[in-house]
Amino acid sequence: MKGLYIKTYGCQMNVYDSILMENIIKPLGFNVVSDAEKADLVILNTCHIREKAAEKLYSELGKIRSSQKNKDTTIVVAGCVAQAEGEEVFRRAPFVDIVVGPQSIATLPELIVKASRSKGHIINTDFPEVAKFDKLPDECYGNSQGSSAFLSIQEGCDKFCTFCVVPYTRGAEYSRPVHEIFREALKLVANGAKEINLLGQNVNAYHGECEGEVWDLGKLISHIAKIEKLERIRYTTSHPRDMHESLYLAHAEEPKLMPFVHLPVQSGSDKVLRAMNRKHTAEEYLEIMDRFRKLKPEIEFSSDFIVGFPGETEKDFEETMKLVEKVKYAQAYSFKYSPRPGTPGAERKDQVPEEIKTERLLRLQKLISEQQLEFNQSMVDKIIPVLFSDKKGKHQDQIIGKSPYMQSVCIDDPEDKYRDEIVNVKVLEARQNSLLGCGFQG
Repeated sequence: MKGLYIKTYGCQMNVYDSILMENIIKPLGFNVVSDAEKADLVILNTCHIREKAAEKLYSELGKIRSSQKNKDTTIVVAGCVAQAEGEEVFRRAPFVDIVVGPQSIATLPELIVKASRSKGHIINTDFPEVAKFDKLPDECYGNSQGSSAFLSIQEGCDKFCTFCVVPYTRGAEYSRPVHEIFREALKLVANGAKEINLLGQNVNAYHGECEGEVWDLGKLISHIAKIEKLERIRYTTSHPRDMHESLYLAHAEEPKLMPFVHLPVQSGSDKVLRAMNRKHTAEEYLEIMDRFRKLKPEIEFSSDFIVGFPGETEKDFEETMKLVEKVKYAQAYSFKYSPRPGTPGAERKDQVPEEIKTERLLRLQKLISEQQLEFNQSMVDKIIPVLFSDKKGKHQDQIIGKSPYMQSVCIDDPEDKYRDEIVNVKVLEARQNSLLGCGFQG
């Protein structure tokens, strides 16, 4: 058997795509290896969202090239950087054999065979008319991912936020049919999944077909919840413009749906939101929070923030701080704005100086950290259900699981009896990024 090494960057969608690529390539005679040096086929599944993504790719490619003892190793660059860079990858890293975009991964076996027969470069960054989900064989879907599994239900984006490359790298919004999603969910549960994470670039824009009707995300969740041995459902990432009544009601009525919503707002300033083409206001976002909390008082939120978008003033930033203070997030992610070539934001002349972006980011992250610690401390002495996998903690016999609110929870498990189980845990101590507790049955 030949060795296959896949390194995944970025979001859960990329993790899911890497699983698909692994499943479609294994029949060619490959086994997964954990060391790139031992691989006959190396795939870097890239993300273009973070700062300097392309430079990080080329740095990683250089390391892999220098470490390869077998110079016949086939090197593949996949994902969103592959889509955005295209032929440029071959110019800067001529030892790369294949470049494939996220919508063309179904063609990987064919591309690998072509690369083995040719010394030339192979590229496929098309946006095929037939969705990649329809071109991949059924055997690629539903294989074991452990107790918590990803399931992609929607892909692409029609929003065209002025800071974002996703519409250009992932294409237009596409929703998988209900029967395909349900069939994959059944297979995942049969293979041990107790929790399913529904994925999409704009997951709450889901509009899948079912026997001539169009279903939204709320209705889909209620349908998937009927799977008997499935115990938890999550979804990410949502957009404020795509909230709908059945999703609110699903949170209020469906106990399997976790009381935690990741809903990126990006800024608390209406002026900046308009410049970002978000098409929602800060007040509309806060109204969504209020609607959720009235229907489900125990619900909590996380979000994404971009600091220093072109034209952002100190007043605009203070409005972001005020929004954070109002919402009180359980956790949140924040980043300095970094221009993405080809996006409208990158062309603006009123870029915010780097030192100002850094100073603002530190202030925002301090507030977010304070809120996260406060929320974690509110869990002390409570008993919460935690789903454990095979993830090990820093200390001997320690394992790590996830609370309903996506907190990392550490307990001792010397007898290895809690792996892949939902366990009641009494929280004994709260830290900035984790909880420590004691697990018990019942």
